[in-house]
Amino acid sequence: MKRLITLDMLRGYALVSIMVNHMPLSVLRSVTLPNFSIFDASELFVLLSGFLVGMVWRSVEAKEGRPAARRRFARRSFEVWRAMILGALVMAALSAVLWASGRPHTAIWNQYAIWIVENPLFYVAGVGSMWLQPNIIDVLAVYVVLIASSIAVVPLMMRWPLVVAIGSVVMWWFAPQLNALIPTFGNRNGFLFNPFGWQMLFFTGTAMGLFRQQMMPRLRPYRHILTVIALGMFVFGCTIVIAARIGEPALALRAAMKALYGEVDKWNLDGTRYLAIVAAAWLVAVPFARPMEWFSATRLGVAFQQIGRGGLWSFAICVLLSVSGDAFQMNPEDKSAWLRFAIDLWACLTLWWASVIWLEYGAPWQRACKSRRSAPPVSA
Repeated sequence: MKRLITLDMLRGYALVSIMVNHMPLSVLRSVTLPNFSIFDASELFVLLSGFLVGMVWRSVEAKEGRPAARRRFARRSFEVWRAMILGALVMAALSAVLWASGRPHTAIWNQYAIWIVENPLFYVAGVGSMWLQPNIIDVLAVYVVLIASSIAVVPLMMRWPLVVAIGSVVMWWFAPQLNALIPTFGNRNGFLFNPFGWQMLFFTGTAMGLFRQQMMPRLRPYRHILTVIALGMFVFGCTIVIAARIGEPALALRAAMKALYGEVDKWNLDGTRYLAIVAAAWLVAVPFARPMEWFSATRLGVAFQQIGRGGLWSFAICVLLSVSGDAFQMNPEDKSAWLRFAIDLWACLTLWWASVIWLEYGAPWQRACKSRRSAPPVSA
């Protein structure tokens, strides 16, 4: 399977964006996606993850068969679940250390630091059962569910794509009611990232990865009109956000646009955000494919690639740097913009460095372990 450098670069950018967007005093936060786009790095992360599932599934099934593909993604779901628990533990422990050293922070809820000290078994059990979903880590909870469900959904998608698409839309339509049936911690039931809603975006990405070789030749004759539609949807989403930032002078425009899109609900994945990210995916894949590939090959693009290829390791480091970066920017108070920007750069460089270390040492070790597990036993 040929590696797509733009895919790796965008995954890396999504992780950097997630990191700085959870640092309330970050300077770089003011130039990330949510400042001008109706969707943010969460949609980008989930769509790209689904796309990667489709690509890998197609490749593994072609080489080793469908049972091997099912086993691979069952194992991957377990790996993400394990990373969610370990990441939540380390994140809470780091938070506890920061609070104990007189460095308050707001990137995550301070109750996690209390639980990890006073009742660690309760905290671990809550995270492991997904009854408790600590913020920042919470996106991994929905990721566990979506990857596990792909074991059943992807074979159906390959056989009856239209039926699966209709079922996905119906489930998305009733997502708030379905999510409310799941008991979780807090004032209301359900996952923060509603899996019944976000599955539509994830499996849209999966379909793109599975069928892109068949889809693109059929869509290419209509690429001009599709590009106009996609650009219009993307600009519409950007206008919603920019008009809200302008405030009172854009009130009439905001009222007129709201009559078209209604309410924007990130957690259940509303239709406006879904259409905007799908439109952006078309723009990146078709009219801007060459510029995106060119940028991916630049030094900054390669750094984003390396972060994106770091996988769960990069995500865990991203979470820890969000918490520590937030604490450093808040303490002492009234830091200048230059000092906060310096902390942003430190966090970004540290994330890149940790990702490179993983690619150099961690990933080869992990591949060697998997090869040993899958190797047939040697007879006496």
